[in-house]
Amino acid sequence: MNRILFLIVSIMSLSASAQQLLSPETLWKLGRVSALGISKDKKSIVYKVSTPVVAENKSNSKFYTIPVTGGNSVEVQEEQTKELLTDKNVSPDGKYILSTQEVKTENVLGKDFYPELDKSEAQIYDGLDYRHWDTWNNGTHNHVFFALNKGSKVTPFDIMKGEPYDSPQKPFGGDEDYIWTPDSKSIIYVSKKKFGTEYAMSTNTDLYEFNIETKTTKNLTENNLGYDTNPAFSPNGDLTWLQMKRDGYEADKNDIIVSFKGMSMNLTANWDGSVESFKWNVDGKKIYFTAAVDGTLQLFEVNFPGLTKIAVTVKQVTTGDFDIHGIVDLYGDSIIVSREDMNHAAEIYSYNLKKKTFTQLTKINDETYSKLALPKYERRYVTTTDGKKMLVWVILPPNFDKTKKYPTLLYCQGGPQSPLTQFYSFRWNFSLMASQGYVVVAPNRRGMYGHGQAWNEQISKDWGGQVMDDYLSAIDDVSKESYVDKARLGCVGASYGGYSVFYLAGIHNNRFKTFIAHDGVFNTQSMFGTTEEVFFNNWDFGGPYWDKSNAVAQKAYNQFNPINYVDKWNTPILIVQGGKDYRVPIGQGQEAFQAAQLRGIKSRFLYLPEENHWVLKPQNGIVWQREFYKWLKETL
Repeated sequence: MNRILFLIVSIMSLSASAQQLLSPETLWKLGRVSALGISKDKKSIVYKVSTPVVAENKSNSKFYTIPVTGGNSVEVQEEQTKELLTDKNVSPDGKYILSTQEVKTENVLGKDFYPELDKSEAQIYDGLDYRHWDTWNNGTHNHVFFALNKGSKVTPFDIMKGEPYDSPQKPFGGDEDYIWTPDSKSIIYVSKKKFGTEYAMSTNTDLYEFNIETKTTKNLTENNLGYDTNPAFSPNGDLTWLQMKRDGYEADKNDIIVSFKGMSMNLTANWDGSVESFKWNVDGKKIYFTAAVDGTLQLFEVNFPGLTKIAVTVKQVTTGDFDIHGIVDLYGDSIIVSREDMNHAAEIYSYNLKKKTFTQLTKINDETYSKLALPKYERRYVTTTDGKKMLVWVILPPNFDKTKKYPTLLYCQGGPQSPLTQFYSFRWNFSLMASQGYVVVAPNRRGMYGHGQAWNEQISKDWGGQVMDDYLSAIDDVSKESYVDKARLGCVGASYGGYSVFYLAGIHNNRFKTFIAHDGVFNTQSMFGTTEEVFFNNWDFGGPYWDKSNAVAQKAYNQFNPINYVDKWNTPILIVQGGKDYRVPIGQGQEAFQAAQLRGIKSRFLYLPEENHWVLKPQNGIVWQREFYKWLKETL
């Protein structure tokens, strides 16, 4: 019996050792699945798989269908997907079709003003919004067009003719920004009809209704000062959308609004959370939506009572350590969703509402994952310095041995008001970090969705306050574990996480042995003067740096400014910066690197001239990861 047990243990040990560890190269071979929708006949899901091709420094895409009930996938051509799916650009009566294109609406180029100087590279602006995300304003704006659905020779009509505004919204808006009304008589579209400096200061997008017969436009959400986005109609023809109330606050509570019989109803007003996306049930009596909760993204439902006296109730539908980050569609008793977790990239699943079970439909990366020894992640709840309970994700290396000691990384999330959930990133990948032999500590610190609106809002105007104590509480608590090598702690992060790294570098009291900051805010004053979406810093910092009477703002530019703690820096730091990042512009990384170098601190500057706030090109992504782990090997 002992011999048999010995053989079983030996076989299991050999099997585990034969498994590979996730590497940057493997990560960049994974297929990236995105659902396009359910076919017109409701029998198939149409989806796309994009796979990076590192040698060509691009991604190739293939298209497939799979039965909604599961089964074998069939590859189709991209043109076939258009035939399979309902074209939302075609009006319900089939007479008209929508399209979008960029339209020149203002003169900004030197040759616009002086045609004879057509080789001039000059750009002339009279207001802000001269650049956004990763592109400069060249005088063109996205406009929505409609035309008779009779072919390419029909001249489209610009429903925003002459307007220097965008729909779809820049930089990330798509066809979710415009829809037909059920009677095919009007087009509902999203636009922030502000220009120049006023545009850069505001988040006040509205829903507009353009009547195709009268050619007139009406603002449907004029009374709301914040974001109005994602218009959709219920099965009963009621206009529905997502709404934030406060102008300038991009991370405000996002609610579901339904307009019916001359009135509007906020279905999620009394629910302490923020909606990410939604989908009406086919009966028009309830809406399914996704939202962050306790370190995950889950599926919820809310009933629509109409004029009845039935109470509005929000219910959480799914639970588990995974993220549902997209609702594809409904099919019978099931909802088709996109689902991922820290160890697995997104795949398409079916969730049966009655049985409360998931069925994985696509399995694009299952074979790759089957060959990998994957990390384990644990929930941990840490008491903060102000007596709150904070969720901390702890990710443990594959084949974890609690008798060993591991170098440990504190991960600082960006946003700052973005949820730290079970996401699967192709850059800040926890599974990859742990697979290189690091324990990862990822706290759901102040500023994150999923723990109530008060928790989310506490970070605004307090960037260097309680949240820094939250970070230190998390790493100090986990460091009590015997498997943590307290002499080998690192701290890494991007965006606000990069700010956190810069700030902690001056106050960490020798906890950390190394730092990595990517596109981080280093100087709050110059950040306010160069970032493109001024509303963000105006809200989060409390106002401009020149307002000396504003105590809240002055705290942001002095007490909470990382540059004022550089004299206490004493730890190696890697600084990464995208050249086309206009959200956190290049000067932030340059200032930080120059300070570290002039102070004689071991430091390195990884500059990515063609990348924005993210790293999108495959070869740049692999360089980023190789430099990331090379730096950790050198310094930790």
